[in-house]
Amino acid sequence: MIIGVPREGFPGERRVGLVPSVVPTLRKAGLEVVVQSGAGNEAGYPDADYVAAGARILPDRAEVFAAADVLIQVLCYGSNDRTGEAELPLLRAGQVLIGFLRPFGSLQTVQQIASRGVTALSVELMPRTTRAQSMDALSSMATIAGYKAVVLAADALPRIFPMLTTAAGTITPGRVLVIGCGVAGLQAIATARRLGAVVSAYDLRPVVKEQVQSLGGRFVELDVRAEDAQDERGYARAQGEDFYNRQRELLGKVVAESDVVITTAVVPGKKPPVLVTKAMVAAMRPGSVIVDLAAERGGNCELTSSEERTVMDGVTIIGLINVASTVPYHASQLYARNITAFLLHLIKEGKLQLNMDDQIVRDTVVTRAGEVVNSRLREFYSLPALQP
Repeated sequence: MIIGVPREGFPGERRVGLVPSVVPTLRKAGLEVVVQSGAGNEAGYPDADYVAAGARILPDRAEVFAAADVLIQVLCYGSNDRTGEAELPLLRAGQVLIGFLRPFGSLQTVQQIASRGVTALSVELMPRTTRAQSMDALSSMATIAGYKAVVLAADALPRIFPMLTTAAGTITPGRVLVIGCGVAGLQAIATARRLGAVVSAYDLRPVVKEQVQSLGGRFVELDVRAEDAQDERGYARAQGEDFYNRQRELLGKVVAESDVVITTAVVPGKKPPVLVTKAMVAAMRPGSVIVDLAAERGGNCELTSSEERTVMDGVTIIGLINVASTVPYHASQLYARNITAFLLHLIKEGKLQLNMDDQIVRDTVVTRAGEVVNSRLREFYSLPALQP
């Protein structure tokens, strides 16, 4: 089988689907790898490195799509809502497409992919199980985003993070609040602590308290209780507006005392909850910084503007999207390792084997033979159940 890696089409995307270091592993499994010329340049992986690793370089994007049995992208059509539709005519029946598809974003987009007859697998649907851990690209990218959020905040903050004792006196440490303690939030806590900040964190799931404390953070406990705080996959569940109103009321004081607030709260398939209101921003000290990692889907801060850095009441609000792409070398490396583990799970003896009794396969396959076959998506979009 031929694995194809085209250059990413989303404007400003710097990552690449596979890096040279994984090519020998794939070749050992009997797979051939073709890469579009220049696909890895912006991530720091030149064509010569791919050739040295055993991949073949093709000059044209259409050639990669035509040659590949399995296409590996970071942002497939769905996640790439800017230029992705132009890729539809390049897809062919029986081809396999693997990458971020944002399957909960648009039924029309998912059905367009299905209409091409491709078998599309969405990496953001990877189950959060021990067996699938090495394939979990969503967690890998969240790790990068959590790290970068702190770096962005430190750069924008007119203070320093660590406490310093100098001949000119002592400088008190910066105070960082992380809201949402999933993978991105936990990495943000760890990074802010390494930079010397005093870190507090809040999550509606009380089970993450020990994880926050193990990283040196203080877990903020509010006098409000969530119902069914997390789903079976470990993600936070959406709550009612009464809960969020009470949560915002209690969080206001903690936000006002913070120099930096990093928000990471995303509920799959739903608009992110507003956790930081305009009034809460107005109560923060001038020079404070908010980094909203939910900006792409609407934001956790009421004043966030997607893809923009704004200043309101003296507070800098950073709504950068696609944050992992700003660290393309290591983001691509982690993504490629996840995808390689996924490919080796799917392909045995040079042939694709989609065992729908396998949870990893069942959860990630979105389209097959012209149909949207993922039961979770069919339920989400209120489609009738498929007949066996």
